Amino acid sequence: MSSSKPYLVRAVREWILDNHLTPYILVQIGLPGTRIPEAHADGDKIVLNISGSAVSEFMLDNDYLSFLARFGGKSMDVCVPVEAILAIYARENGEGMVFDRLETNLSRSASAKPASRSTGGGKPHLELIKS
Repeated sequence: MSSSKPYLVRAVREWILDNHLTPYILVQIGLPGTRIPEAHADGDKIVLNISGSAVSEFMLDNDYLSFLARFGGKSMDVCVPVEAILAIYARENGEGMVFDRLETNLSRSASAKPASRSTGGGKPHLELIKS
C-alpha cells in the first residue's frame, strides 16, 4: 500500500484552515529533492507556514509538497518530499499530527516481512500525543 502520510497532511491542513487557524509543517531537511530557504532552517529542521495567505501555487501530491513563498522579501520555490514532513499543526494552539520519521521505510519493509503474531499481527495502532 502507498503511504497514508500525504492524505493525512492534506486532511489536517484542511481541518486547520476550516477552523481559521494557521497550518505549519515541521520538515526534516537534507533529504534528496528538498528545496527550502536554508538560511531560515534551525539545525536540520525548518518550520514552514503553509496557509493560503503565506504561499501560492500550493501543490501536495503523494510524493512532494511544493509552493511559492517569500522569505526575507525574496520569492522562492519550495519543494519538500512528503517523507520529510515530521509534523503538521496549528500555530495558534499546537493541535495537529506528528508523524513517525520511519513511516515510509517501515511501510515498504512491512510488505517484505511476515507480520509477527506476538505484536498483534502487525496491525496499525494510534498513539495519543499531548502537547
